[in-house]
Amino acid sequence: MTKRDMVVEIAKETNITQQEVASVVQKTLDYLSEELIHGRTIELRNFGVFEVKVRKKRKGRNPNKPENEVIIPERAVVKFRPGKVLKEKVDKIAPSTI
Repeated sequence: MTKRDMVVEIAKETNITQQEVASVVQKTLDYLSEELIHGRTIELRNFGVFEVKVRKKRKGRNPNKPENEVIIPERAVVKFRPGKVLKEKVDKIAPSTI
């Protein structure tokens, strides 16, 4: 699903114009991004938690030249942990249907 698909579906279900829905969706994503950029955790009950973690520096290898080691510097990454309700719903999915 793309952001556009989401806007269309929400507009259909709520009888709000697609333009208004797109504005709200974009503003929501902007706020989420801004919080993460500042290193703050976002907790959406029953959905999950987004947080910024620091990945330690590590040694990496080029698969084409495994004898050459490369140092991968530490960096910030966004992690997501699903909430209880989402996890339970995903656990019910049969792997063969994906």
